[in-house]
Amino acid sequence: MLFYQMETHKLRTSRENGMQTDPGYQAALDYLYSFINYEAKMPPSPEHARFNLARMAELLARLGQPHERWPSIVVAGTKGKGSTAAMIEAMLRVSGYRTAFYTSPHLHSWRERVQVNRQLITQGDVVRLMKLLEQQVGALDTDLGPPTMFELATALAFVYFTEQQIDVAVLEIGLGGRYDTVNVVTPKVAVITPISFDHMAVLGNTLTKIAGAKAGIIKPGVPVVSAVQLAEAAVVISAEADAVAAPLWIAGPEGLHGPSGMVPYQVQATAELVALHGAHQVENARVAVAALQLLRDAGLPVERAAMEQSLRSVRWPGRCEILAQQPTILVDGAMNRASAERLREVWQTIPHRRLILVFGALADKDISGMAEVLVPEAAVVIVTRSRHPRSASETQLAAAFAPYLPDAPIQTADVPLALELASQFADPDDLICVTGSLFVAAAAREALGCSEERD
Repeated sequence: MLFYQMETHKLRTSRENGMQTDPGYQAALDYLYSFINYEAKMPPSPEHARFNLARMAELLARLGQPHERWPSIVVAGTKGKGSTAAMIEAMLRVSGYRTAFYTSPHLHSWRERVQVNRQLITQGDVVRLMKLLEQQVGALDTDLGPPTMFELATALAFVYFTEQQIDVAVLEIGLGGRYDTVNVVTPKVAVITPISFDHMAVLGNTLTKIAGAKAGIIKPGVPVVSAVQLAEAAVVISAEADAVAAPLWIAGPEGLHGPSGMVPYQVQATAELVALHGAHQVENARVAVAALQLLRDAGLPVERAAMEQSLRSVRWPGRCEILAQQPTILVDGAMNRASAERLREVWQTIPHRRLILVFGALADKDISGMAEVLVPEAAVVIVTRSRHPRSASETQLAAAFAPYLPDAPIQTADVPLALELASQFADPDDLICVTGSLFVAAAAREALGCSEERD
């Protein structure tokens, strides 16, 4: 039955899914992706990357400084920044604010990156605003170099948010923080979720360097809320906050610790309250609640009831998401050792007899570290890949998995086929876990018919 569902889903068209395709939409995306795209190919270091906030500032100036027309919250970190941003947005929206949400990467449609009140930007608006950007790109100072894909995407989002007359924007940092395009914004509150090892080729190979990049979102005098961090990262964040006189608050288990001592949470996050699966999501919810409490001083109050309602109903697809039962199918975008450890904690709470692991990752990730965490508990291991250009091959994954397996893993280059193979091995009381990257999680969601809108 699973295979039939996957095959019929692959044959669906956008029109059959109820979408009308704007004839210029794909051309607009082609234009966008014709610029430097660090999502497809990572630079060797920040010095080699053409990160240029001055260029972004000039582009926004030509567009009328749209980012200065609404208050915002900026969210950085390694783990949980998307989930935390989604919770913050949900609490603001349920409280009655007209919200903007900027996030990356997307799972199925580029339009997921730009949302107002969690409604995706329309294809027509993407086409229209891309034409506006094209007019401005040619007028940029050539000494600054050409813009990146992410700079154009961010500028488009900011213009759209202003047109939509939003009340507040929740902006997720794409890469690092200090040099990220979103960092042109001065937010009302800066948020830093847990920091661990990722994007080491760009951000550095120590927690001190990585934390330094993330802490770059801290602005003079702007309150910052941080998750509880490893000591090495905590020292860096504290030093950055001190240097620019930014009040630093730490979202601990029992309350919010900051300049005025410990403040109790307006809402105490618990596993029973938070809809997203996993103890780590309770930690993310604490950070989100803390950010909202600090935002109150900026004139954007959110009542307790709205917070509780939002945490009970918030969705964040592809993150510890259960898509089917008998067997249970769990998908998660874990992409480093720390997030793999959190995923393992989640599946240990799900009743199952055997674990069948479907794994695919980008080649620049800590594949060996994830394998060490995930593979030993699996009865069957299938390695696969997404369509992403940085995906590791099945042979690369098999070699990395070899130290943790008595036999070679099953290999397939196709995520839907990997799911079909997993279903053949699985009994109704087993658990199939698809993980290793958001791109593999997205491919699994599409194969299972869980994506209604795709590019």
